[in-house]
Amino acid sequence: MTTRTWNIPAVDGVLSAAQIADTAASIAAMQEPTGAVPWTPGEKTDLWNHVEAAMALLVGGQIEAAERAFAWCAEIQRPDGSWPMEIVVGEIKDASGETNMSAYLAVGVWHHWLLRRDRAFVNRMWPVVRRALDFVVGMQLPWGGIAWSQEWDTASNGTGGPAKVNEQALLAGSSSIYQSLRAGIALSELVGDPQVDWELAGGRLGHALRHHRDQFLDKSEFSMDWYYPVLGGAVRGNAAVELLESEWDTFVIPGKGIKCVVQNNWVTGAETCELAMSLDAIGDHERALEQFAAMQHLREDDGRYWTGWVFPEDVNWPDEHTTYTAAAVVLAADELSRTTPGSGIMRGDTLAPHFEEIALECGCHSPDRVSSSS
Repeated sequence: MTTRTWNIPAVDGVLSAAQIADTAASIAAMQEPTGAVPWTPGEKTDLWNHVEAAMALLVGGQIEAAERAFAWCAEIQRPDGSWPMEIVVGEIKDASGETNMSAYLAVGVWHHWLLRRDRAFVNRMWPVVRRALDFVVGMQLPWGGIAWSQEWDTASNGTGGPAKVNEQALLAGSSSIYQSLRAGIALSELVGDPQVDWELAGGRLGHALRHHRDQFLDKSEFSMDWYYPVLGGAVRGNAAVELLESEWDTFVIPGKGIKCVVQNNWVTGAETCELAMSLDAIGDHERALEQFAAMQHLREDDGRYWTGWVFPEDVNWPDEHTTYTAAAVVLAADELSRTTPGSGIMRGDTLAPHFEEIALECGCHSPDRVSSSS
């Protein structure tokens, strides 16, 4: 099937459907013959950004490119369910298995189902998703966070030899995994293959993200650690509003977007789009649109996007146009405009319900169930 049955999104006063289509085409133009979507031509591919690009390709009407991207995921998955953290033009540069990257395929496959309703695709990809999320859940720490990675010697590529689990959890990565687990449960219900372990892991993870963010590795200098608990869906309601307000003045540069790192005068487009989707998820649609419009100074006439902008020098840096920035624009446009059947993927409208929250502290033997915050 190659027929598109949905409209390409447009955001009134910001981007037309034709402009969004151009941006999706710019991602397809950087795709490698294998189906891999690198950050930029000749540079690295990682699974998370690759899947995000596949989702954007689909939304933007680049269906064949999206299908090749998903096929690539299935082809290179390792027996343990993970993927190498970094691949450059087919060569593994970092063999480590990163949990957040591995988990995100579930979001991409569920998003594909929402748009295409292709059960044969889901049936092909379900074993791949199941192996990936089993790998991820197996890396959960006693207090609920998900260990960052399993580090393999590059020569063994996850097929043997010594491996070391990095037993620190990243807040942004674990927040994204929360969304991935909800997508995984939605897929499990679709195919009739219940995954209770994933639900329990999601309950523990949700509790950690809401109540124990101080247990995660301190990466608070990065804006992603600020908004990702909201973007991933674990934090909602007044707690989400308070969280986004808490660092607004730290990271937001009015009229330009948001900083990637607090100490650097560097605004980045992908993070700005993700903040826009976080705002939209809590009903702050006005400021979501403001942020989405603010980052458009990074756009080229052909639909490509610069990664970022440095001030007060007023220059784009680095000297690259990235697929992940373009992908974030396409998906944010869909979320804000509510155009395609997959436009609620970041708000969580189309995912499985929030998990029943489970408090499991270090040293505890009996999980203490508490009410879920949704």
